[in-house]
Amino acid sequence: MKVVVQRSGKAQVRVNNSVVGKIDGGLVLLVGFTAGDTKETIEYMVRKIVNLRIFPDDNDVMNKSILDYGGDILSISQFTLYADCKKGNRPSYTKAMKNEEAIKYYEEFNKELEKYLKVETGVFGADMEVSLVNLGPVTIELEK
Repeated sequence: MKVVVQRSGKAQVRVNNSVVGKIDGGLVLLVGFTAGDTKETIEYMVRKIVNLRIFPDDNDVMNKSILDYGGDILSISQFTLYADCKKGNRPSYTKAMKNEEAIKYYEEFNKELEKYLKVETGVFGADMEVSLVNLGPVTIELEK
């Protein structure tokens, strides 16, 4: 499982010119799954994300988690995180989990996040337009 975590101000995702998910501040997560991922992988990653200390404290030091600081999550499925570009110029996605299984993992991931915070999402498998204000900028890649 890979997650790209971005600390953000306003963020939204559009599908077919309609906003389907929107936050006023918090974290934007780009989420991908691969073979071997389990419920335990999801639980580990969710705990890591909600406790990641990347928000400023009173001294402007990144010392607070989203649980301490406040905010919401915008979760976006993104199989292209598992792109393999070692051969040629066309990425291979054979390491990405197949859609039928990945959608179940994505839904489970979001349910686990909702135990801690409000979660907005994109539409799994859709062509999406994601826009955000990356604060910092802070972008962190997590993998388990």
